[in-house]
Amino acid sequence: MQTKKDITPEELYQILHNVRVGGTVCKYTLKKCEEFVPLINEINQLKEEQDAVILAHSYVSPEIVYGVADFVGDSYALSKDAMSTNAKKIIFAAVRFMGDTAQILNPHKEVLIPGLLDGCTLADAINGEQVRQLRKEFPDYTFVCYINTTAEVKAECDVCVTSANIYDIVERIPNQKIYFLPDKLMGANLIVEMKKRGIKKDIQFFNGICYVHEEYTPEQIHKIRLEYPDAKVVSHPECSPAVVENSDFIGSTSQMLTYMKKTEAKEFLMLTECGLSSRLEVEFPNKKLVGSCTLCKYMKSNTLEDILRVLKSPTDRDRVILDPKIRDRAYKTIEAMFRYVEG
Repeated sequence: MQTKKDITPEELYQILHNVRVGGTVCKYTLKKCEEFVPLINEINQLKEEQDAVILAHSYVSPEIVYGVADFVGDSYALSKDAMSTNAKKIIFAAVRFMGDTAQILNPHKEVLIPGLLDGCTLADAINGEQVRQLRKEFPDYTFVCYINTTAEVKAECDVCVTSANIYDIVERIPNQKIYFLPDKLMGANLIVEMKKRGIKKDIQFFNGICYVHEEYTPEQIHKIRLEYPDAKVVSHPECSPAVVENSDFIGSTSQMLTYMKKTEAKEFLMLTECGLSSRLEVEFPNKKLVGSCTLCKYMKSNTLEDILRVLKSPTDRDRVILDPKIRDRAYKTIEAMFRYVEG
């Protein structure tokens, strides 16, 4: 991990001045950067002293992503990034279930979540007891859980998937009977994709949703296409099948960024949380975003102030502590994902 040097307000402003969405005030001024810089520099000094690494999901605010984060990406990639470092402490600017995954993959490291609203409508839609009941109702089914679930839920399932590998893994599972949880919209998209591939599967799914992605509609897309006929519509598989059907590209947050970087198009409607839009504005200033995005209140509850707080005076609430038995069973579910991906 490379040591971050002190940053000046002018340097931070130069990085963030193009951001118009997803930030604390959706617009970064030099004055706002002057307020952030003392926090950023103190955080970077403390994490070096404490042998800590900061992971930031793409959905958190840009001052975190570009000010203090050592790694930025989606939950799965970040948890693997944590495995690649020798840091003893992980500060995960995200939500609680992502801290669970980091702890599962890094059992000997301390994991802390700074966000005060650390829930998630999708991950919180189901618990371990509900999965156990479902397994009694569907005894012959292979239970596939989205990575956006708690350790307790992962421990009750057979294989974990991400938004980037769900289709390939489900296709490779030898059982024709699949129960997917917790996202009903991703489950519906899974059924559509298997039919497109000519794969016959009996797929059942739970009724959880991500409140951010549920909001998008085909009507929004049609309106934007009328006004911006050359714009590419890029959506996440947590959106509804109707939205996915009307999109030019569907993928995980990392896949979406890669697509927008490589395609020659200059205008995009991005249907996911605003944090990813902020990254596009910083990293690809020659690209233009059209339409609007949606903020996740849980992701945006992560602040520089709370990252500094957990470095200085962490509480039990900040720490991710898993029952070893649950952690070991959850790891087997993630390990099954590794096998299917490699196979």
